Amino acid sequence: MKTKLLVAGLLATLFAGTGNAADAIDLNTPEGANQAMRKIMCSTQDAEPVIYWWKGKAFSRRMGEKDKHLFNVEGMNVRTCTTVDGGKRGESYKLVTREILLYTDPKTGEPLQKWTNPWTDEELDVIQVTNDPVNQKVRFPRDENGKPYPWTSKFAGEMRQGNWWMTFPVPLFYHNVLGGDYQKQVGGVYHATEMFNFSGDVESLTSADTRTAKVFVGWVRISDWLPWMMMSGREGSIYIHAGGHKVDDFDDMGETMKKYINDVAPLYKTPPPVDDERANETSWSTYKDDVEGAKFTTPRH
Repeated sequence: MKTKLLVAGLLATLFAGTGNAADAIDLNTPEGANQAMRKIMCSTQDAEPVIYWWKGKAFSRRMGEKDKHLFNVEGMNVRTCTTVDGGKRGESYKLVTREILLYTDPKTGEPLQKWTNPWTDEELDVIQVTNDPVNQKVRFPRDENGKPYPWTSKFAGEMRQGNWWMTFPVPLFYHNVLGGDYQKQVGGVYHATEMFNFSGDVESLTSADTRTAKVFVGWVRISDWLPWMMMSGREGSIYIHAGGHKVDDFDDMGETMKKYINDVAPLYKTPPPVDDERANETSWSTYKDDVEGAKFTTPRH
C-alpha cells in the first residue's frame, strides 16, 4: 500500500513538472509574444503596480557647434495592467501609466529650479515633467478573424547565454498644443524620436511562474528644444541618453526621486486606475497646464 502511494506521489510530481514546462511562454506564437511583452511592460497579475526608474544626461545639438551638456535627468514610470478578452483576437492586456522626468543638477543630482540658457544668458524657471496619464492602446495577438498579427517589436537576434534583448524606435510627429492652428503651413509641429532598448534574462521572460520579467532599459530621445528653455525657434535640438531598470518597489528608487514624489507629487506612488480613459499627457501639454495654472497647485519645480 505504501509502495503504491509512493509511486502515485512520484507520478503526480512528474506530471506537475511537465505541466509547468508546457505552460512556459513560447515566443514563437503570437500569444506567447504578447504575454512576453506584458511581462516586460508590467506584470501578468492584474492591477499589480510595477515601476521603471532611469537616469541619464541631456545634450544640445546645433550645426557647427560642439554639443553642450545641458543638465542630467532622472525619471520614473509607475504602471499596471489588466487582462482584456478580445474574443477571436485573443487575450491581451491594457497598460496604464504615469511618469515623472526630472531635470537635475549634474553636480548635486537635485532637481533644478533655475537654469541659465547658455545661448541667451537668461535665467529661467525649470518645469519638471509630470505626465498623467501615459497609457497604451490594447494590442491583440490576432485580428478580428483570428489571423495572427505580425509582431512589429522583434526580439533582436538570437538569445545567447540566457539573455534576450529587444529594440524599437518610436518616431513622433503630431500637433503641438503650444503651437497655433496652422502648423502644417508655418511649422510648430512636435517632432521627436524615442528609441528603446530592453534586455533581461530568458528565464524570467519565458517562465510561467514569474509574474514580471527582470528588465533593463536604455532610452534615447531626440526632440525639439524644451519649451521652458525659451529658444524662440532657434535651430537645433536636444537629445537625452539614459538607462535604468524595473525596481522591486518604491523604496528601491534613488533618494532624489523618492523625495520629489513624497514632497511634490504623491499621486505618482501608484498607477492610474485600469479603467482610465483620459487623453495622454506630453512634456508640451504639461508645460501648458503649468503656465496656465490649470492643473497643479503645488509647483513642479
